[in-house]
Amino acid sequence: MSVSNPEFSESSLLRPVEISREDHPHKKGASISLMFAAIGVVFGDIGTSPLYALKECFSPEHGIPFSPDAVYGVISMVFWAFAIVVSLKYVLFVMRANNHGEGGILALMALALRTAPVNSKRSLLIIMAGVFGACMFYGDAIITPAISVLSAVEGLEVISSDLTRYVIPITIFILVILFFIQKTGTDLVGKLFGPIMMVWFIAIGLMGVHQVILNPAIFAAINPLFAIRFLIEHSLQGFIVLGAVFLVLTGAEALYADMGHFGLKPIRMGWFFIVMPCLLLNYFGQGAMFLNNPETITNPFFLMVPEFLVFPLVILATAATVIASQAVISGAFSMTSQAILLGFVPRMKVRHTSDREIGQIYMPLVNWALLILVIAVVLAFKKSENLAAAYGIAVTTTMIVTTFLAAIVMRVVWRWNTLLVTLVISAFLVVDLAFLTANLLKIMEGGWFPLLLGAACFLLLMTWYQGRKILRQNAMNNGIELKGFIEALMQHPPHRVEGTAVFLTAHVDYIPVSFLHNLKHNHVLHERVFFLKVSIWDVPYVKDSERITLRDLGNGIYVVRAVYGFNETPDMGQIIELIEKASDLKFDLMNTSFFLSRDTIVSTEIPGMAIWREKLFCWMYQNAGRQSDFFKIPANRLVELGAKVEI
Repeated sequence: MSVSNPEFSESSLLRPVEISREDHPHKKGASISLMFAAIGVVFGDIGTSPLYALKECFSPEHGIPFSPDAVYGVISMVFWAFAIVVSLKYVLFVMRANNHGEGGILALMALALRTAPVNSKRSLLIIMAGVFGACMFYGDAIITPAISVLSAVEGLEVISSDLTRYVIPITIFILVILFFIQKTGTDLVGKLFGPIMMVWFIAIGLMGVHQVILNPAIFAAINPLFAIRFLIEHSLQGFIVLGAVFLVLTGAEALYADMGHFGLKPIRMGWFFIVMPCLLLNYFGQGAMFLNNPETITNPFFLMVPEFLVFPLVILATAATVIASQAVISGAFSMTSQAILLGFVPRMKVRHTSDREIGQIYMPLVNWALLILVIAVVLAFKKSENLAAAYGIAVTTTMIVTTFLAAIVMRVVWRWNTLLVTLVISAFLVVDLAFLTANLLKIMEGGWFPLLLGAACFLLLMTWYQGRKILRQNAMNNGIELKGFIEALMQHPPHRVEGTAVFLTAHVDYIPVSFLHNLKHNHVLHERVFFLKVSIWDVPYVKDSERITLRDLGNGIYVVRAVYGFNETPDMGQIIELIEKASDLKFDLMNTSFFLSRDTIVSTEIPGMAIWREKLFCWMYQNAGRQSDFFKIPANRLVELGAKVEI
């Protein structure tokens, strides 16, 4: 906590040089319990890929004639994809590039931004890359529930072809229930995730062991020459199959994104000791089964078990896919919350569903938008194999952006040798670009959907970011300098009234419009006046001891800076408590008024953005959530003063 008289300005506190997070709940070290908890949340997406990945690899549409060499080639590509992309790139390299323990594309973007001057072309490039990667994640958040649940329910077709007509209705019913329970929170359900996913991984591992015992020769596929030979012999068709092989990697980004919830070591332990061995055993088992019985390619996962076990396996698979979907839905909530605080998304309602876990939140608007889009995707694509074409592009794009941002961190933050960074990143990019190119071949088959969705989200986020930037610049250009105005005002002060007034301001160096309107219309000044600026730093958490900075201007007038991380939610009650703890100032909420500006934005010919983007920004601004709700300001102590602002 800092309470001081020295001067501080907007530019002096834009970013922290270093913020420690000693009390971060997951920095206490790895533990077995955290590892099992991570298995229940982090690995759901990648853990359910055996349901559809190899089935898609050997799809008749790819034109690959079945042969033992083709089986060995595909299984070899699967093995080395796990080894290079997940184990080497993400688990060993990228997860080191964490923002004070937090992972994910926006956390990495915030970390990379510290290497670039504010408002520079380099910082804009980093922002655009990070935002586009985040937008493609929304495509993943829509396709994952659809393809995962659909592929699980499709197991009913193995029991009887007469059940095919029930697949889509059952899928939609499960998805509706899943999204409806989001508002209750995942605290209780989350306790079941770990045990269910452990049963799932053990089950798929044992399924693979059974098949491998029948044909252990499949382990020869570990030799990378099989993969290389397959790609050379089948040329274009082999490249198309590479896009299908990528489906085994969907969910790899979640290992990084969810790192802040569980820590680095538990995720590494879970991957290397449980998840990867079980997944590889299942994939090798499916390959062994193909060699023994080529007809099983029609639905390999469910044909790995005897017929009497298919229905229980459908139930287990459905539970696992619901968990995988839950993880990506929660991820969409978390990323949207981060984007709001980082200034890329308008304010919207955020509900905390747990008193103990800060990361458990529910966002109604995001939830219902996802549900509508997911159901539309299921009805449009109808089969998991059709959705597979759309799946890869969203994830590969995010992976490439992650590689790009990680390169900046390696070179500038870690200060690695340029040659070493070039070699490491080039190796990763070769693999990433190969997968992206292979997936781009499927644009007409459904790959257009995540690209269209990502482009639309990117337009909205960048329009909001640039519009707010223009508003801030206009406020600074046309604003009145706070210190000089207060000094002049105090020479001939207006009538002082009892009570405390808190004016939220966008800039600590300038007078907020709400203050000027209050003086103009009411001709009074409260006994105590606080100009409060809430800042979001590019770190996930800020310690309470470093959250508040206060400057006394004299005559009962103060300037307060409250700092939050992008994983925290600003809380007016907490801010007041921290001010009281750090000073002799006491607040009586029943005698305190909070003043906000509620502006009406109007697009004009003034240079800024294109007119159509300005109108889009105006619409977003007018429909954004209320500041008072976002900052948790008591409704009965709120005063809103409107103003017309041109951009």
